[in-house]
Amino acid sequence: MFIDQARIYIKAGDGGSGCVSFRREKYVPAGGPDGGDGGRGGSVVLIADQNLTTLIDFQYRRHFKAENGQPGRGKNQFGRGGEDLVIRVPPGTVVTHGETGELIADLTQPGQKLIAAVGGRGGRGNARFTTPTRQAPSFAERGEKGGELWINLELKLIADVALVGYPNAGKSTLISAVSAAKPKIADYPFTTLVPNLGVVSLGEGESFVVADVPGLIEGAHRGVGLGHDFLRHIERTRVIIHVVDAAGVDGRCPREDYYQINKELEMYNPGLAQLPQIVAVNKMDLPDAWKNFDKLREAAAKDGRAVFPISAATGQGTQELMEHTGRMVAEIKVREPVEAFSEDVIVYQPRAQAAPVEEYIIRRENEDYVVEGEGLRRLMERLDLDNEETVEYLQRLFDKIGLYRKLREMQVPDGATVRVEGLEFQYQE
Repeated sequence: MFIDQARIYIKAGDGGSGCVSFRREKYVPAGGPDGGDGGRGGSVVLIADQNLTTLIDFQYRRHFKAENGQPGRGKNQFGRGGEDLVIRVPPGTVVTHGETGELIADLTQPGQKLIAAVGGRGGRGNARFTTPTRQAPSFAERGEKGGELWINLELKLIADVALVGYPNAGKSTLISAVSAAKPKIADYPFTTLVPNLGVVSLGEGESFVVADVPGLIEGAHRGVGLGHDFLRHIERTRVIIHVVDAAGVDGRCPREDYYQINKELEMYNPGLAQLPQIVAVNKMDLPDAWKNFDKLREAAAKDGRAVFPISAATGQGTQELMEHTGRMVAEIKVREPVEAFSEDVIVYQPRAQAAPVEEYIIRRENEDYVVEGEGLRRLMERLDLDNEETVEYLQRLFDKIGLYRKLREMQVPDGATVRVEGLEFQYQE
């Protein structure tokens, strides 16, 4: 079964909590704090795997969660980090944010990696909060929550050449004649329900990949018929072979078929109309085909397109068509900039996750003053606000990041209520 769209939920592992511990050994009267940090949570990593050609693995499993980090322990022992969760997808997979539609990554090359959800950082143990004036801190941080989101996966086949045309025009027969692909073939519309890929070999070191795209009909750009389900697979191709049934077996006008399919391509994506196109006038072994050939050749000539009379069923003209197509693909590849494979890992990290504690805003809400900042929120989620020492630590941090100074500049009156991401206090100059 060919599946080219999926929507999945991914959750990175939470970081382990830091440990509150004090060294207690015989003959060591002042051991001091020795609580270790928690381990980082595992991330969710997507890898383009050349052995995959479909997204069928995501049809029945929609939720993926990486392992949490382990908490820290005494004797300055750090918690073990969570294992990354690796999800393999076929090359050509486009990853977008499930809620906003934001493009996250386009995994076109085998081996490309995307960290789609970053594991949460481990909380710091009490040993990390030791200072000359705070020599025995009795608080630690909780682990940070791992990233979580819904993502959309959309597969766009990577092929040099795409076969397009009306149903029953002979595309499947053509790809089976020129490659080792063995699609299902019959004489009724919509035989092809999934795209088929084949490799056309023209000699040693000369080959290209061709995709048989399911038949299009009028209104395909709006999703009529198979419409949007498979038009996306044409977008990555370099050359289009437009297969036209010259014999009009289904009672349609071949020249109108030619115009209509090109109209659907342009209305779906204007860029498709600009791609190099070869017109393969098929079923020339049937008697009525030659009656329409001249009209088709004239229509294609006006668009500056080469025309090849062929019979996919008998093999007539297919070799010349493939050789011409191979030369076009080779010329286009020469003009294209060479994209070296990059081993750099793509990391999706929303702006909010990277916000420092120094970035915040202060707004007035009725008689109260509300301090909001993503960095502050993420920090305070990791702290136990019921711990008196934690509150003292925050007070010093607020002074360090200039919060009290800004409140003075806003002329906040004594006794006013200030709320900072869950912590509420009465302001005193």
